[in-house]
Amino acid sequence: MAVIDAEVSVRQYTDSEFKVEWYSGTGAGGQHRNKHQNSCRMTHIETGIVSTAQCRSRLNSQEQARNALIEQLTNLDKSRHRIATSADRKEQVGSGMRGDKIRTYRFQDDIVKDHNSGKSSSVAKVLRGNFDLMW
Repeated sequence: MAVIDAEVSVRQYTDSEFKVEWYSGTGAGGQHRNKHQNSCRMTHIETGIVSTAQCRSRLNSQEQARNALIEQLTNLDKSRHRIATSADRKEQVGSGMRGDKIRTYRFQDDIVKDHNSGKSSSVAKVLRGNFDLMW
C-alpha cells in the first residue's frame, strides 16, 4: 500500500519545459494584427498540452499562455492524485460484497457461517465464546 500525501504539492516549471511559438493573431485589428506576431502558442514538451493566447503585446500573450498551461498541468496532477487516492482507498475497503465477509450471522435460522473455512455452527454457541467451532 502506498502512502499518499493529503495535499498535492505545487510544482515549479522551468522555461526549458515549454516550447514557445509566435504567430500572427486572427480577427479584427487590421494592419497591426496582420503585421506583428504577438500571439503565443505554448506547448508543454513532456505532456504535449497546448495553450494559446492572443494579446496586443508579446509579454502579455506569453504570460497568459503560461498561466493557462500551468493551470491545466496543475489540474492534471490533482486528477492523477485523486485517482491514486481513490484506488488506494478502494483497495483498503473492499467492495462490501459477500466475498469480502469473514462470517455471516443468521439469527433467524440460528446459524453462523465462516466464509474462510466453510464451517457452520449455532449462533448461541458462538456467542457464548465457542469460536473454535468455526476453525
